[in-house]
Amino acid sequence: MAFLSVGIDHEHAPLELLERITLPEERWAAVLGHLSTLDNVHEAVVVSTCLRTEVYAVIDRFHGAVDDISATLAHFAQIDPQSLANQMTIHFDRGVPQHLFSVAAGLRSAVPGEFEVLGQLRRALDVARDERVAGSELDDLFHRALAAGRKVRTDTQIARGTTSFAQATVELAAGEMGDLAGRRAVVVGAGQLAVGVVRGLLDADVETVVVLNRTLATAEDFVASLDDARASAEPLTDLQSQLATADLVICAAEAPEILIHASDIPLDRGPLWLVDVAMPRVIDAAVSDHPHVVRRDIGDLRRVVEASLATRHGEMAAATDLVTAEVERFLRDRRERGAASIVTDLRDALENIRATEWERRRRDFDDLTDEQRERVDALTRTLLAKLAHGPSAALKESAGTDRGARLAETTRTLFDI
Repeated sequence: MAFLSVGIDHEHAPLELLERITLPEERWAAVLGHLSTLDNVHEAVVVSTCLRTEVYAVIDRFHGAVDDISATLAHFAQIDPQSLANQMTIHFDRGVPQHLFSVAAGLRSAVPGEFEVLGQLRRALDVARDERVAGSELDDLFHRALAAGRKVRTDTQIARGTTSFAQATVELAAGEMGDLAGRRAVVVGAGQLAVGVVRGLLDADVETVVVLNRTLATAEDFVASLDDARASAEPLTDLQSQLATADLVICAAEAPEILIHASDIPLDRGPLWLVDVAMPRVIDAAVSDHPHVVRRDIGDLRRVVEASLATRHGEMAAATDLVTAEVERFLRDRRERGAASIVTDLRDALENIRATEWERRRRDFDDLTDEQRERVDALTRTLLAKLAHGPSAALKESAGTDRGARLAETTRTLFDI
């Protein structure tokens, strides 16, 4: 069995396709359930964030698995499978840990070094385990990736500067508006990204920030935790009235429909900045036709990111080297575990033959003393160990290679293990 990852990400696909294929968390279980019915997929984890939707799997046959997983993603996204064909990113075997470890390290993020991805990967694994679709192979892969991600942030300076979508979003707004001090801000959503945005706005000394959320209690609990008189919570139904007075509105909520239409914005109001960091996007592009509205989205964050990266190129290289070293360590440990398993099975099979034959011929040695029988028993054990040493060493040395796979298959066939 081998690792496979299939998906769409911001590095290889346009935002329009990304937002169509993004899977809200409440649908992950259904996708995992479908994947678990596929004969060629033994384990699976679904990762779906604002900038990537991927399936990580343990499979038998490469081509069949790619086709099955691609068809599954297209089905749940309700799009033509052919529209994914040229945009799909595929990694196989050792390429999967290299990719996943890089994702966990923030090297594949729109904001390199961003830390939100660690929580996203952990949540994806938790859901897959709860649905009993992730087994020991993916559990180990993801935990090692998460550990590598933490190590990169500890041992390098990649996390210096702008390292989160929340930070980049606030910096984008500040750059556009000149100064956020004294501004009236509205944040739509109360999830992890929205929480970071609100904290960033308060640090930027906004006059007020209103948190709007479908579940008002969630927003109220968050605002209460801030213990800041400038922050308040309102229901999402208050959005249109907030558009009449706000200077800045940042949408960071997952929603199945457009939340802000051009018709929602009064024609006679003053300048308004709208920032859409949701996926799918929830601010109608037509709002840009309003004479006093400036609309920005995830694509515009690149300017902030590029400025932050100017002083971190060396750290990116250091982080990449560290990821590569951690991947090699993971693959070595996995090879050794695989070799250890078949070597143990081989030695157990040989010992079973020795013990069975010794027991069958015990009466032939009735004339020996107990001490002499122990010596004969010890001699057969030593002979067995010497006979098993050569095959065991060959299996361990070739583990993880094509030759190792052939030797393992031959060993299991010859000794019926």
